[in-house]
Formats: sequence, C-alpha cells, structure tokens
Amino acid sequence: MEELQKALQDRGLTVTGLPEKGRCLYTTKDFYPGEVIISQEPYVCVPNNSSSISRCDGCFASSNLKKCSACQVVWYCGSNCQKLDWKLHRLECQVLSRLDKEKRKSVTPSIRLMLKLYLRRKLQNDNVIPSTATDNYSLVEALVARILFELIIWFNQFGLVLCFSYNKSLMPAFFNNLFGKDMSDIDEKQLLLYAQMANLVNLILQWPEISIKEIAENFSKLACNAHTICNSELRPLGTGLYPVISIINHSCLPNAVLVFEGRLAVVRAVQHVPKGAEVTGARMMAAVASCFEILILMELEDWKEALAYCQLTIPVYQRVYPQFHPLLGLQYYTCGKLEWFLGDTENAIKSLTKAVEILRITHGTNSPFMKELILKLEEAQAEASYKLSSKDE
Repeated sequence: MEELQKALQDRGLTVTGLPEKGRCLYTTKDFYPGEVIISQEPYVCVPNNSSSISRCDGCFASSNLKKCSACQVVWYCGSNCQKLDWKLHRLECQVLSRLDKEKRKSVTPSIRLMLKLYLRRKLQNDNVIPSTATDNYSLVEALVARILFELIIWFNQFGLVLCFSYNKSLMPAFFNNLFGKDMSDIDEKQLLLYAQMANLVNLILQWPEISIKEIAENFSKLACNAHTICNSELRPLGTGLYPVISIINHSCLPNAVLVFEGRLAVVRAVQHVPKGAEVTGARMMAAVASCFEILILMELEDWKEALAYCQLTIPVYQRVYPQFHPLLGLQYYTCGKLEWFLGDTENAIKSLTKAVEILRITHGTNSPFMKELILKLEEAQAEASYKLSSKDE
C-alpha cells in the first residue's frame, strides 16, 4: 500500500480507508472537467469471444484474424500483437494445449481471465515481466471479495459449463468445508456453479499449490471488480481487471467517468473535483433496450423510425444521467448522424454540437473517435453553409 500511495501522490491522489465504505480514492489537488484523473492498463484482460465473433487478444480488433495454431483458442490480428502478448500467452498456450478439443470449448472468457491472472502472477514472481507500484498481484489480493452473491452473477453472466459430473449428495458438505459456513441455503444450481469453479485448477492449470478456496475468492473479486472494456461508442469488446481503477466507488451523482482508449482505462473529471474530495464514478449500465431497438431499426434501414426513437430517448437520458455522461453524448451523436443522413442538416448540426460538448469532456479531444466526430460536425456545417449560399444566388 505504501508504494501505491507514493505512486498516486505524484498524480494528485491518495487511497483512504473508511469503515462504512472500505477503500476510497481521494484527490490531493483540484481536477477540472475533461482532465484525466487516472489511467491504467489492465492487469489481465480478455476479448469477449464467442461462437459468432472473435477478437484479437492484443487489440480486440475483429478483422484479419489468425488463430493460434497450437492452442486453437486465442486469435491475433498480426505479428505485432502476437509478439507483445507472447510472454503471457506462451504459458497460457501450454496449459490450453493439454486440453482435448471438447474441453477447449468450455474455456469461456471468464475462465481465461482467471488463467491469465495466475499466469501473470507467476511471470512477475519469476521476474519475467516487471512489477510496479500500480501493476502487481498484491493489488489484486487487496480487492474486496464477496463470495456468495456476486460470484453467482458472474457465473450466470458468462454461462460457464460443467466439465465433470458430480455426486450431488456430496456437494453440501464439500462447500461447507470450502467456505467455512453452512451452505445448506444455496440451491443445487448454485452449488454446481461452485463445483465448476472448484475444478478449474485441476482441469486446466493443474497447480496443486493453488487452493480451491483461493480460486473461489478470486472469481468473486473478478465478479465485483472486473470492468467491461468498451469502444468509444460503449459497445462491449472484452473484460479487464484494473485494480487501481477498482478502488473508485460508484455514485448516482458521479464527478468522474470511465472510458476506454483501446485497453487503457481512462478516468476523466466531468465536473470540478476539489482537493480533498472523493473520486466517484458512474456505473456504465447502457440503456440496453433502447439502444437495441435503435440498432434493429438501423439494421432494417428504417432510418426515420430509428431517428424518432432516438429523439424520444434523449429527454429520458437527460433525466437519468448527469450533464456530462457518455451515454447522453452518444445518443446525441447517433441522432445527429441519422438527421444528417436524412437531409436535416440544420438539426444534425445542433445534435452533433451537443455531442461534441459532452464527449470532449468524457472522451478527451485527441482520440480517433473524437477527431472523426469533430470532422463530421465541420462537414455538416460546411454543407449547411453551401446550401445557404446556393439559396442566396
């Protein structure tokens, strides 16, 4: 903790423990809207690959991919990403290659995240890859673990499959011993999920020095602390563990927001955060239903209906989210694109202008996404100017 405090001190931050909240991130200087408070590369991360889509393990790209010929699980977009990831994937490749074809199908993103957690710890312990004050396994050990509730959510979210059959009558006693408490109130399905977790080591890593209880606790930590890595439009790409970022508590009235630049997690102030204030973030719970509806309408090329639905959701977003929130800004962005496409340049400029005002705070101004957005706005303004001059003639 002392090394972490020194590293954070240089960034104008400090970690404080409060009895009612646990660890919190506080400022030791003022931060202003749009200013980066802290950024961090993931300790471990994985793309959310599935049977329908695959992504590069290095950059999460989804094109020009080639599968690792040895493990047949991991994909790369090119030699550069493969080389950068080789030290870690070399060990992962070895353990995955031991599995037969059928068992490899059970290697979900959540299992890979756990594998990479232990493999990275080993590489740092062996000094193969460096450890720093903000990048070491002790930060993972310090994370909060809630074994029961969040772990069940985690397993359900990723749809883990069982690799072995069990004598179900033995399960209650097994989990009573594992967690040191009466587990009789946990139903059979939940016990089966715990059983999957308990067999992770024996099935893949085969490291007897790692206890089942330790793995269970780390799954719980992932459930509580892992972040969904999204692109600039908040579309999910993967999952990552950012131990320092995870210290930030959530608030319904946040003073900061988390976005991703590639795999880099970036926390920016969305209002003035004075010296001595706690840094709080918003849960990035996208409005799934409305976004999904708009995407379907756009897939059907029903542009007018998509625009109408988008315009309908903006007042709701304004009530639900703070003034500077990525979801609100992106809704204006989508609205502006649709308006421009349908020839309503005047309203497109208004929507894109509002999008820029919000997203320049949440996303910064130097990302490729923001440069593209600003270019769109300038093109729309130029088109409106041309139309106006043509009418005058």
